[in-house]
Amino acid sequence: MKILGIIPARYASTRFPGKPLVDIGGKTMIRRVYEQACKATKLTDVVVATDEQRIYDEITRHGGKAVMTRSDHMNGTERCGEVMQQAEITYDYAINIQGDEPFIHPEMIDQLAAILDGTTQLGTLVKKVDDVAILDNPNAIKVVFSKEMQALYFSRSCIPFLRGKAPGERLAAHEYYKHIGIYAYRADVLKEITKLPAGLLEATESLEQLRWLENGYQINVAITPHESQGIDAPEDLEKIQKLLEHE
Repeated sequence: MKILGIIPARYASTRFPGKPLVDIGGKTMIRRVYEQACKATKLTDVVVATDEQRIYDEITRHGGKAVMTRSDHMNGTERCGEVMQQAEITYDYAINIQGDEPFIHPEMIDQLAAILDGTTQLGTLVKKVDDVAILDNPNAIKVVFSKEMQALYFSRSCIPFLRGKAPGERLAAHEYYKHIGIYAYRADVLKEITKLPAGLLEATESLEQLRWLENGYQINVAITPHESQGIDAPEDLEKIQKLLEHE
């Protein structure tokens, strides 16, 4: 099984321009993500996909692999699709690794790769919610899945709704899961989903993965114990600095 780890990274950002090149403890964020991804044992190759020469140069000057992609992609999935089309060898799967998580656990990547058996169309990770505040936080995406570990729905709302329980009682009465934003795509499926138009569910929740569900694709999930530590805005840098103390 050949799996390509792809780290989409664009320079332009409304909330945090130049984010991939921000310094975190002496290394740029994108370099940290790349180095963490390279520690995963189940990836055949790892590459940064970018439309910015400075990001390309940052990775290659340190001996890493990077490719230049178009600047008109709407999301990381489309950028991954271009990379797979350009690839010199044929990969069975691509794993989209977020470029703003400098301390991603390599085990998370391997956990996702472990469910890719050729029949899996799409895959992602979920984590059990242990903080009740997450349930009503629209920026923390909740997910429900079947006994076969296939996603049924993703939402910014608290799902499922727990009737007859006060907000503070929900975690004691039911297991909730939040979505961890790392995706695996089977090569043929990736080619197909990049051609799909945005759907009603995606437009309503502003969640790309709902486009795939709405069009009948299956998203398998794996449960991870690891937390996601993304940097979305400059103020997030202060929080992430604490993690450096435990490197």
